[in-house]
Amino acid sequence: MRRTLIAGNWKMNGSLSSIEELISGIKDGLAEVTNADMAVCPPAIYISKVNDLIGDSGIGLGSQNICDQESGAFTGELAPSMLKEFNCSYAIIGHSERRSLYGESDELVAKRFAMAVQSGVIPLFCIGETLEERESGIMEDVVSRQIDAVIDTQGIDAIGKCVIAYEPVWAIGTGVTASPEQAQAVHAFIRSKLAALSEDVAAKVQILYGGSMNAGNAKELLSQPDIDGGLIGGAALKPADFLAIGKSA
Repeated sequence: MRRTLIAGNWKMNGSLSSIEELISGIKDGLAEVTNADMAVCPPAIYISKVNDLIGDSGIGLGSQNICDQESGAFTGELAPSMLKEFNCSYAIIGHSERRSLYGESDELVAKRFAMAVQSGVIPLFCIGETLEERESGIMEDVVSRQIDAVIDTQGIDAIGKCVIAYEPVWAIGTGVTASPEQAQAVHAFIRSKLAALSEDVAAKVQILYGGSMNAGNAKELLSQPDIDGGLIGGAALKPADFLAIGKSA
């Protein structure tokens, strides 16, 4: 049975005072979230502080990035060993903003993925199509290409060591959300694609929905058979909303 994961991507938001308030609020209501694991991915500069604030509460911690190299002259990057020193269990890889704004290719994403798995960090592996790609009828081709970039270099078993986050790019920060049926259809496609290579991997891998899940739509989205949680943006910055999503599981 796949357990639900609700992971908050804070993106480039927060301050020392706001993250203290945010983590405190999440911890206060965490006992009411009984059927989901909760995790947060703060900006890199706050990882140490958030690690201290989380303590032994059971909230998972992740990074918004991870380097494809172990160390060296890679200005601005985060080595896997550095993340592990601060108890980062997860690293977001291949987010649409990294792909579109900073030019991260499928090849680079696959290299980051490989380094995370090799280092014992769980990739939160983001895939998804733009509005233009969806309207052109090539959504499945795009999603397949992004997944295959990892499978072709790391093998299908590597997918079993990650969490996939399907994020329809057209539904991120736009106020538009894929219907539960639309989201389920893509999640089912992803799982069937994996099952063609390994039924075991397909059955166990968590596939999160990353398209503007919020307190209002979480219950219906999470009730879909192939949606195993959410990668949450704006709602993750509000303790009550983030906890409400977790309670919806």
